[in-house]
Amino acid sequence: MSPNSHCFHSGQTLLTVQQEIKAKLKHKYQHISEGIGHHGNQSLFKDIYTELYITEGGSGGLNNEHEVRQIEMASKKQTTQETPIKCNDIFKPLPGQDKPIRTVLTKGIAGVGKTVSVQKVILDWAEGKANQDIHFMFPLPFRDLNLKKDQYSLMQHISHYLSELKEIDSIEDGETKTVFIFDGLDECRLPLDFKNNEKCCDVTKPTSVDVLLTNLIKGNLLPSALLWITSRPAAANQIPPECVDQVTEVRGFNDPQKEEYLRKKIKDPNLASEIIKHMKTSRSLHIMCHIPVFCWISATVLEMMLKEAEKDEVPKTLTQMYSHFILIQIIELSQSDKEMILKLAKLAFQQLQKGNLIFYEEDLRECGLDVTEASEYSALCTEIFKEECGLYQDKVYSFLHLSIQEFLAAVHALESCLDKKENVFSPTSDYDEKESIQLSDLHRTAVDQALKSENGHLDLFLRFLLGLSLESNQNLLRGLLTQTGSTTQTNEETVERTVRYLSDKIKEESSPERIINLFHCLNELGANSLVEDMQNSLHSGTLSETRLKPDQCSALAYLLLMSEEVLEKFKLKRYNTSEKGYQRLMPVVKTCKRALLDGCKLTYKSCETLVSIHQTPNCPLRELDLSYNDLEDRGVKLLCVGLTNPLCNIQTLVSGCNLTYESCETLASALQTPNSPVRELDLSYNDLGDRGVELLCVGLTSPLCNIQTLVLGQCGLTEGCCSDLASVLSSPNSQLKQLELRDNDLQDSGVTLLSAGLKDPDYRLHTLG
Repeated sequence: MSPNSHCFHSGQTLLTVQQEIKAKLKHKYQHISEGIGHHGNQSLFKDIYTELYITEGGSGGLNNEHEVRQIEMASKKQTTQETPIKCNDIFKPLPGQDKPIRTVLTKGIAGVGKTVSVQKVILDWAEGKANQDIHFMFPLPFRDLNLKKDQYSLMQHISHYLSELKEIDSIEDGETKTVFIFDGLDECRLPLDFKNNEKCCDVTKPTSVDVLLTNLIKGNLLPSALLWITSRPAAANQIPPECVDQVTEVRGFNDPQKEEYLRKKIKDPNLASEIIKHMKTSRSLHIMCHIPVFCWISATVLEMMLKEAEKDEVPKTLTQMYSHFILIQIIELSQSDKEMILKLAKLAFQQLQKGNLIFYEEDLRECGLDVTEASEYSALCTEIFKEECGLYQDKVYSFLHLSIQEFLAAVHALESCLDKKENVFSPTSDYDEKESIQLSDLHRTAVDQALKSENGHLDLFLRFLLGLSLESNQNLLRGLLTQTGSTTQTNEETVERTVRYLSDKIKEESSPERIINLFHCLNELGANSLVEDMQNSLHSGTLSETRLKPDQCSALAYLLLMSEEVLEKFKLKRYNTSEKGYQRLMPVVKTCKRALLDGCKLTYKSCETLVSIHQTPNCPLRELDLSYNDLEDRGVKLLCVGLTNPLCNIQTLVSGCNLTYESCETLASALQTPNSPVRELDLSYNDLGDRGVELLCVGLTSPLCNIQTLVLGQCGLTEGCCSDLASVLSSPNSQLKQLELRDNDLQDSGVTLLSAGLKDPDYRLHTLG
């Protein structure tokens, strides 16, 4: 390395290398496969690209819900004013922010458009349309970085991919603006050991990929570089929050963008209108169309079916849609080709169990597949399975989308049961056990496994598996399945037993959130009687006259969650039910602006559900009234976990719930959270005492606290707390405008102490009662 290793040879060299890299990236990114592997026909990116809905995304915190559940929340009509962010502007500070942005984390569920957004930014830069102040963009997908086992320097790594950089000694002269794009954090198989990895500040020092990544992200290595990391929500918390300057979220298509995409995709305007009309008739399909890949799958299926005038058989459930999609892919295949699909289905199931969306050669070998076969599959099934060459020409395999992997995993489970008499969840070699296995046995095991899953990773798989028990769906896949129907059990018997088992589980299951997916399963089976009864009662206005059983409450919760409308107010007490029934209705809180849960005999256990609601992206909830419930201090401690989450938007919190001073320390901590949304806090009718107010005042004097209204009526207060309250009133940090202290024994001496705070020139109080 020359003495000038930290400078470019010349400005001309920089320009030449930049132009060569731009040409290379333009060639790589100017086409979009849109579901078709590299063997298929590709479209120009500009012809098919539809703007995606990207917003500020709160924090990189963990979200454990299945991604289909997350898209259901995103499908609700927006009730708050959000500022859309164009993908080319992600490094620009949002209005009101002045801190420079180095690292952006973009979250989004599988197939929602993260990689397409990356492609858009790179292509626009390469074509000179945007971000021309940036000298270099380096796209380094995690799926490729996983493969690098040897030690290289940062310069060697990026030179492997962009050999033109060998003309340059280094990129750390302080004047060169570079962007590193790390797509697919959820696909990362590196430890990302931020705590223990050695420090590295030299771009020419060879070390492991893991050490390079953690030092780049922490800013030890190339601190002048900009970083863009994309991830599915469940993996976003792998990056320490202090290393991220801005979090954005790709929401996929909003309703106008869905229509725009479908009209671009379907050239016949009348046919496009018919497809759009059909999608709106099925709420579950319309929700899924927020995901661009599902939009493409739906367009593929419906275009073919409506052209052939098969209007009576148009899919209305997810299982029907995916069955038709797979049918389109296999209709021209030979029998040996179809056997390949079944091998892929086995791969899909095994990797779904492990949580893997991308696979390498060792993963294929574990499933009994060789690399040659995998290449044949990707050439044959371009719209199901794809093989890609990574940065270093190593091969990476994946299904077109997670939902296709989940569907094929269900096909494998069904085929194993019907043909091999095996339950994939509890394999056995005992002949008698195998002979006696029924499809309904598999269903029961699958339901139990899905309910045990902490992150719901089997939720959509279960919907597909149960939907495939319908004879109509099995008939579509007759050419693929070795045999359809069960040996000793008819399809009708299977469905009947499974519906009965689901109904029993709905009555027994303790998690309100897990129950919701069981209603999705009933929908796939066409067993909607409980939901339809609730729908009729809602429309007729007779719901308040009936005492609802817990399973009826779950059906009502499912209905309200599936609606596109956001409730202005959800008053839990208006429903006549038991404590267990109230618990089943708790998930509805995430779909309303005002949740009035007062006097419903809720306990601290209800707070566990409320915590997950506070952590839900796009949750419209602004006011939460928990008065006259027995939450106790431990309930408030749980609640405060949610209140400190950056996704929480609660502005008004009302709580008269058998609390003591112990709750106040937790609340004070929550009020000191950066960007705390809570503006109004009512703690009346709790035995907080002077000790509680003393603890609470620590939070109230914090510059991060935004409380404007504080109500402490009948809290067992004396003059002993008044000096603490006076210090809040006189604090320059205090935002307090209204303080209610009625029905406490403050005495004249306490009022005198408070008055001292009121005389301070910094006080903002408008009302003291």
